[in-house]
Amino acid sequence: MPARRAVIIDIVRSPFGKGRPDGALAGIHPVDLYAQVLRALVARTGIDPALIEDAITGCVLQVGEQAGNIGRQAVLAAGLPETVPAVTLDRKCGSAQQAIDFAAQGVIAGAYDVVIAGGVEMMSLVPMRSNRLGKDSEGPLFRARYPNGLPHQGVSAEMIAARWALSRSALDSYALRSHQLAAKAEDAGVTARSIVPIKNQRETELVTVARDEGLRRDTSLEKLAALKSAYRTDALAVAHPELGWVVTAGNASQVTDGAAAILIAEEKTAERLGLKPRAAALAFAVAADDPALNLAAPMPATRKLLSRAGLSLDRIDCFEVNEAFAAVVLAFAKELEVDLGRVNRLGGAIALGHPVGASGGRLLAALLDSLDAAKGRYGLLTMCESGGMANATLFERF
Repeated sequence: MPARRAVIIDIVRSPFGKGRPDGALAGIHPVDLYAQVLRALVARTGIDPALIEDAITGCVLQVGEQAGNIGRQAVLAAGLPETVPAVTLDRKCGSAQQAIDFAAQGVIAGAYDVVIAGGVEMMSLVPMRSNRLGKDSEGPLFRARYPNGLPHQGVSAEMIAARWALSRSALDSYALRSHQLAAKAEDAGVTARSIVPIKNQRETELVTVARDEGLRRDTSLEKLAALKSAYRTDALAVAHPELGWVVTAGNASQVTDGAAAILIAEEKTAERLGLKPRAAALAFAVAADDPALNLAAPMPATRKLLSRAGLSLDRIDCFEVNEAFAAVVLAFAKELEVDLGRVNRLGGAIALGHPVGASGGRLLAALLDSLDAAKGRYGLLTMCESGGMANATLFERF
């Protein structure tokens, strides 16, 4: 049989709203938010929804309003045929990217011809760690191996900054870059290509949200420098004298609400249906590293991916490396000797936010838009994930 290829047809996402009670998307049920994005994807691509063979959905905090397989609820809420199944997965910050990978791998393997991948997270409604319900989520065997537990991700970012000798000024300069590039992309209309307006009933008023809310156009190095360390405590300072305490709210990603959906199809099926692909998903890798360091696994994941694909780093035209913290991206670029000019060319999560279950969709949209602007061929998407894990995916632009 001839080889099958998985192609990306289109990506749509909601605007990203601040993940707090007065955020632009706050008050929308997460099922409804994702359903609006699914409807928009079907309408924009013109796909017959009866052809969709699965909806693979990333969602990290699967509790409360996001419990009970939110992917299936959203498929039904969107008015898609009842014959469209769905599954919801959690690979922490990489959940939507993992959904994309599983969907593309399913196409390549012959399990699907047409599939949706996506993700949703309403962090204003379902806050981080709420899914633990106040219970022990680790257990005695885990604690026997890690008696001191694992540090907070922010402390892990401090460890990365210390290991790769990243200064506070370097982190703040990178954070400013994120806002500046995101503002430039928004002004040029690039960001809007993937955004679908979202209807939000706010008390007696129906509001349409059409732009990302987190972008701070008035930020500056002076404002960023005035922020205090986000994670330093006296006890941690004594326990970790090697750390510089350079991570702040300004050089870290924002807590955010959002959803994204991607239509993926087998290449010949897409041609038969008159669907125009934007890119092909070529290769996939997952990796894990020291869970205490936590956020450094994009480096081994990238090396593994490129080895698997038979490509060198200089063949990659554009990178998307999730801006969980500025330290993650700067360490990645320093360790792998990647020119920052090829990384996150449209800004990232520091400026636009990080709805953890959905971010992979935004990053893929940004990657393909960056490849289009650069007229590049290969793009690489990678994202650090809680527990010291990372995904890496290689795409080829059409």
